[in-house]
Amino acid sequence: MSTPAQESAVTRRLQSVKHIILVLSGKGGVGKSSVTAQLALSLYASSPTARVGVLDVDLTGPSIPRMFGVDDQGVHQSTSGWVPVYADGAGARLACMSVGFLLKKKGDSVVWRGPKKNGMIRQFLSDVRWGDLDYLVIDTPPGTSDEHLSLMEHLAGMHERLSAVIVTTPQAVALMDVMKCLSFTRAVNLPVLGLVENMSGYACPCCGVVHNVFSTGGGEEMAKKEEIGFLGSLPVDTELVSLLDGGPTSQTEFALLEAYKKTPSAKLFENIVTGVVEKLT
Repeated sequence: MSTPAQESAVTRRLQSVKHIILVLSGKGGVGKSSVTAQLALSLYASSPTARVGVLDVDLTGPSIPRMFGVDDQGVHQSTSGWVPVYADGAGARLACMSVGFLLKKKGDSVVWRGPKKNGMIRQFLSDVRWGDLDYLVIDTPPGTSDEHLSLMEHLAGMHERLSAVIVTTPQAVALMDVMKCLSFTRAVNLPVLGLVENMSGYACPCCGVVHNVFSTGGGEEMAKKEEIGFLGSLPVDTELVSLLDGGPTSQTEFALLEAYKKTPSAKLFENIVTGVVEKLT
């Protein structure tokens, strides 16, 4: 359990953060982290002044540093706290924090029990120099576990700024787990901005035609049934996969964003971000 002093430290640190968005998924393998990365990049690109933070609390499987092409960098201490890694370099408008920056080797495993995970999340929230942010996007582990409860506990004093985006695939097994995720949001009174159906078909890199390899539409149908917003569908995009796996080849300033804008997913995600921003405002 966090103490009042710890809670106030988190509240003080995040007092200049306007919106905190938790990205949730009922199960692993649905592309939650890639949706987190796209959400952050699209919010960043939505305004020339938008300031975005990305917090990776998937402590045992951190992937945000790799996806943003900054996994060779590390955080350092300053007099005002940990300085996050800025994915946009000198622009300093897209801040990233992950346990991946703190590991001695990229392949080191994180074998922690609940109390240590809780302490790490508290540090991420209270000790990182986030500064003024329009959006803090939090990539969470699959399911509903210690990390989720810790977040809700530490952010209790900022509940009016909290919301969630849920990610699923159209397959029945993923949709079943999404119901548990929805149950969690209702139990903790966490507003849901909407649901994203990821991997909804396959976008051919040659002709751009989307083929329904598995199925499609399951997420949209569930959103209607459960009366939550449906933000949109995203197909499997090989260009996006290559970009987030290997990073951009260009060395220009924030080359990741420029390369991302050219992917088919970026155009589709514009509508998703429009829906998210509308609901937040």
